[in-house]
Parts: sequence; C-alpha cells; structure tokens
Amino acid sequence: MFGLPRTVVVLGFVSFLNDAASEMITPLLPLFLTATLGAGPAIVGLIEGVAEATASLLKLVSGRLADRGWNHKRLVLGGYSVSNLARPLIGIALGWTWVLALRFLDRVGKGIRTSPRDALIAASTGEGTRGRSFGFHRALDNAGGMVGPLLAFALLSANVPLQHVFLWSLVPGLLVLALLIWGLDGTPSPLAHVDKSPLRWSLLDRQVRGLVIAAGGLAMASAPEAFLVLWASDRGLAIAWVPLIWAASSAVKAFVAGPAGALSDRCGRVPVLLTGWGLRILLLVALAFTANGQGEPVTWILFLAYGAALAMTEGTERALIGDFSQPTQRGTAFGLYHMTIGLAALPGALLFGALWQGFGAPIAFISSAAIATLSSVVLLRSARPA
Repeated sequence: MFGLPRTVVVLGFVSFLNDAASEMITPLLPLFLTATLGAGPAIVGLIEGVAEATASLLKLVSGRLADRGWNHKRLVLGGYSVSNLARPLIGIALGWTWVLALRFLDRVGKGIRTSPRDALIAASTGEGTRGRSFGFHRALDNAGGMVGPLLAFALLSANVPLQHVFLWSLVPGLLVLALLIWGLDGTPSPLAHVDKSPLRWSLLDRQVRGLVIAAGGLAMASAPEAFLVLWASDRGLAIAWVPLIWAASSAVKAFVAGPAGALSDRCGRVPVLLTGWGLRILLLVALAFTANGQGEPVTWILFLAYGAALAMTEGTERALIGDFSQPTQRGTAFGLYHMTIGLAALPGALLFGALWQGFGAPIAFISSAAIATLSSVVLLRSARPA
C-alpha cells in the first residue's frame, strides 16, 4: 500500500486517528478549564507547561529503553493506550486538579511512544525512501489534526455538551489501539543487538548533534500557533473563522509534508531543510511588517504559508536523524531530538509572549526570525565535512 512498508502505513494511520482524537479536545480545553471549571489563565499555563515538559523528558527515556532492548511495539502500544484512555476522562473532571492529572497522563503516553515509534519507522525503511516514509507519517498526522476540530465542531453544532465531546474522543482512540494490536508487526525489536553503552553526546554523529542543536533553536524561535491566531484576530479575522483557519492550516501541512519528505530523498536532506527554514524566516519577517487593514486574504495566505513552512521540514528532520544515527542508538537520537524541541519550545513561547507584551508583535516576530537564522547557520556548519 502506497509503496511503503506495512509498519510505516500502520503507524501513519495510527497517528491520523490519534491526532483526530487529540484535536477534538485540545482547542476546547482552555475554554473548559476557564468557563466550566473556573480556572484562570495561570492554571491553563501550568497544566500545559507540566504536561509538555513531562512528555519531552520521557521521549529521551523511552528512546534509551528501546535501544536497550525493550519491545518497540509494546512501548508504542503502551504510550497510545495511556493517552487514549486518560484523555476522554477529562470530560468528567470535577476540578482543574483532575484535568492536570489526566493531561499529565496523556503526555506521559506521548513521551513513551514517540521515540520508539520513530525508531521503528527509520528501521523499516532504507535511506532512499526514509524521507518519503516520514513525510507520509507527518502528512497523516496533520490530516488527523484537521479532522479533529471539524468533528468537535460537528458535535457542538448538534448541541452535544462540551464534556460529552471529550468522551466521544474515546471512539477514534479505541480504533488506534485496535490498529496497533492487530496491524503492527509484533517484532520484539528491530535491532540485532542492543546498546549497553552509557549515554554520551560525543558518541552521536556530528550531523545528528548539529540537527538536534539547530532544531532546538528553531523550536525556541517558532511563533506558537496560538499567537498566530492572536495576530490574525488583530488584523480583523472574526472569531467564528478561527476553527476553520486552524483546520485549513492542518490541511496545508498534510498536503506539504509528504512531497517535501520525498523531495529530500531525491535532492538531499540539508537543502530541503534549509529551504524550509529559510521560508519560515521570510514569513516571520512578513508577519512582523504586515500592517492592519491589508485584508483577510493576506491574513489567510500568511497564516497558511507559515503552516506549510513548518510541515516542509517535519519529515525531513526525522529522516536525517534516521540516516546518521547508529542502528543501536536510533531511539536515543530520536529521544534527544524530541526532548530538545519540547524543552526549547517552553522558554521560546514565554520569550515570544514577553516580547509581544512589552514591545509589540513586530519585535517578537523579528526576534524569532533572528534566532531561526542562527539555527540555520548551525545546521549548515554541521553539514560540512569534518
């Protein structure tokens, strides 16, 4: 199917269903916390900060466990099980502390599954198709991110209570588990032997180290999509259009991710990465200098183009990690990559918000463009022969 290995196809549709379930809830969670449970914005930030930091750290732990011989399928299945059984229970939460605990479990599941899943994809493909495989996976993941809000919108339009929308997310979540149990091969491990060496940064390939550092800088420089919604709202986008522009951005990401990954198989990883990152820098500058009153078409074009720039490098970054990491260290390499991105995104979001509040949106976007430029230089230097 699609000319890709069974493992890649199954994990692609797993991510599609899981993101559909997750994105039924994510846009509604702040509203549920503030309007239904009476929590303040600081509580919303606390919950998301704890959840994402937990997931980031566990991605490295699960990657190391995979490299040390833990069954990849069981790690992946366990992670998805924790998330998809905990997440719907948010709908019956009686206070924000319940939501904190359940959101924590949801992100624990994400931390457990992500690195072993990417290691499985990398191990099941050759270098000539790895970019296409990761691009396919990211395309389906983003497609699920488009479907989820539309499902939530349909349920709310049918007068389904907000809490029941959370419970309905159990349906695609159970399909995730069924697909993993009966669709994913039960290979104990893709490795002929396991890695018992200590975790050392110096043992990783030079290009892997360069990409991890550069990707961390890009994560810190990325304008959080919540701020893009605020930027669009400041330029006249009606609130009623926010769910649609969010879904449209996911659709664009799904359309771009696959071809961009396949392009990296033909033209090389680094040229595709630098092109995508360069486009992101140009768009950050454009966002900074787009004045009010230039019309909704400009707002839509820049919003969707920024989503396309993000998607252009998603699969290629993962493919490069798979190319240059040793088979016995792939889980660790993916864990470091995901952990660095996750941890860097937190101070990046705080810095972006502080710059926006203190000096205005243009300064925030320009600062992000400057950090992104430095990160691109780091990747370019690491790509040169030693």
